[in-house]
Amino acid sequence: MSAVGRVAEIWRYPVKSMGGEQLTRSQVGPLGIFGDRGWALRDESAGEIRGAKKLPALMRCRARYDVEPDGRQVPPATMTLPDGAQLRTTDGDASARLSELLGRQVTLWPLQPPERRDHYRRGLPDDPDFETELRSIFGRLPDEPLPDLTGLPPEVFEFTSPLGTYFDAFPVNVLTRASLAELAARNPSAQFDRRRFRPNFLVEPLDGQRGLIENEWCGKRLRIGGAVLAIAMPTMRCVMTTLAADELPKDPSVLRTIVRDANQNLGVYATVAETGLVNVGDTVELI
Repeated sequence: MSAVGRVAEIWRYPVKSMGGEQLTRSQVGPLGIFGDRGWALRDESAGEIRGAKKLPALMRCRARYDVEPDGRQVPPATMTLPDGAQLRTTDGDASARLSELLGRQVTLWPLQPPERRDHYRRGLPDDPDFETELRSIFGRLPDEPLPDLTGLPPEVFEFTSPLGTYFDAFPVNVLTRASLAELAARNPSAQFDRRRFRPNFLVEPLDGQRGLIENEWCGKRLRIGGAVLAIAMPTMRCVMTTLAADELPKDPSVLRTIVRDANQNLGVYATVAETGLVNVGDTVELI
């Protein structure tokens, strides 16, 4: 085994596309951190589950669980809206208030069983031209390349997420401070704050490691505390990285830098090979 760093931060996102909660420890199950993306919004006009790619105001909201998830069911969460107002996911008027905020008719849903395929099925795209729709979702300019989608799970082309989850593609996202520093050096005027990129695990690399180091982990296994992750592919980045979140301003230059200087990717996606407990400060090792 080769140590590559330590766990600097752990993040969980109770509601898809809303700001998350920072943890000191987390139990990692087969589908990642217990409770991650336990709730999501369904855009009833579009007929599908949607996040901030289409509903950008979600990035200015935050959510936290009222009780700790146990991996068996999704507990209620408290959401904080941009004006500071709070509501619980189980409040009777939660969907109506979120619809007012977003300007779309939405309903709020906890995770549903994978057998409910229609719940996860994609609706009709906003733009009938496939390339135009992809450029909108990924925030690509006309002269920029579209990301390579061939490494994604096949089911995400028919469904908005792997069935039984609200993840875009994979259950875990790992990011290093070395990568953030590398891109910040390329674009000093932008804020390469980890909140823009929504990692589950932010890794502090060993002294001296620089650059986009996690890209070298693809196809390998990473022991992170008591869990083992199988690193699947680089995380392709989309328009969400440019959106306002908390006090972070909207900044399209963040994505321009990622496309130009990082081959469109930042961080890595992973699946869970071995479940276990992870604490802030735990060693991260390639195995």
